[in-house]
Amino acid sequence: MTNKKVIGIDLGGTTIKFAILTAAGEIQQRWSIPTDILNDGQNIIPSTIATINEHLQMYQLTPADFLGIGIGTPGSVDYEQGTVDSAFNLNWDHPVALKAQLEAGTNIPVTLENDANVAALGEKWQGAGNNAANVAFVTLGTGVGGGIIINNQIVHGVGGSAGEIGHITVDAQGFACTCGKKGCLETVASATGIVRVANALSQEYAGPAQLKALIDDGQQVSSKDVFDLAQQADPLAQMVVKQICDQLGLALANVAMTLNPKYIIIGGGVSNAGEYLLNQVQTAYLKYVFPAVKKTTTLRLATLGNEAGVIGAASLVIQP
Repeated sequence: MTNKKVIGIDLGGTTIKFAILTAAGEIQQRWSIPTDILNDGQNIIPSTIATINEHLQMYQLTPADFLGIGIGTPGSVDYEQGTVDSAFNLNWDHPVALKAQLEAGTNIPVTLENDANVAALGEKWQGAGNNAANVAFVTLGTGVGGGIIINNQIVHGVGGSAGEIGHITVDAQGFACTCGKKGCLETVASATGIVRVANALSQEYAGPAQLKALIDDGQQVSSKDVFDLAQQADPLAQMVVKQICDQLGLALANVAMTLNPKYIIIGGGVSNAGEYLLNQVQTAYLKYVFPAVKKTTTLRLATLGNEAGVIGAASLVIQP
């Protein structure tokens, strides 16, 4: 095993996370900076370069000490050109030469990947995936993202859109999605989708329930509130969770029947509901999945939390 190190970067719309790791995947240093999206996002790359070079100097390291930099980024990645496009939360609405600029500014080789794929790689390598060769990952956050790893390789598809688990249709007559379709998984199983379902069911619900009282009172309700109340036996919250988990279980059953991975890992902020969420999704999944797949594909909760991105990014260099 080489003594050289790796830098993993998780480029987010609010925060950019950094870590220096060993080639075995052990995090040695970590830090973060706010994402400066002003000036049409033109400050992001210079500030990234500056903080890397500052920290190398701080830790008395040189570019020669590193195998490379791996970075997970939102938007569409052109893997041949090393560019990123349509990263709207970074104010990048045109191709940005992320790889070339970072390499020029740090003198370290750079590898790019989509942020959801990077989180999948992190969980696969050091998290709930137990380094299995075949893993699917779904992240339930503000939206619903996904990443698919088959035979230890991220599946990109012809146009780079493989793994868009959030846009599996779970209800053809359902809520409108930002993608232009109706009834995508993202419209119900994301943090915002859960609140949308709660508001919709609250209008139809006539009995006593704390969740209904909060919504009727005009209070802001979060997905965490919904799951917390469901675990306290609030009848409306339990209805919301049952509907969400049924549709999520259906989507994951379809993923399992298409790919038959060793694990389907559920991550993102919504997964903080833990075993309560997993048990409900598992019930629906077992109802919908093909019997032979039921025996071989297992649902699991993610274990790395916010570190999945930097660890997965580092793995782009260590396990290309």
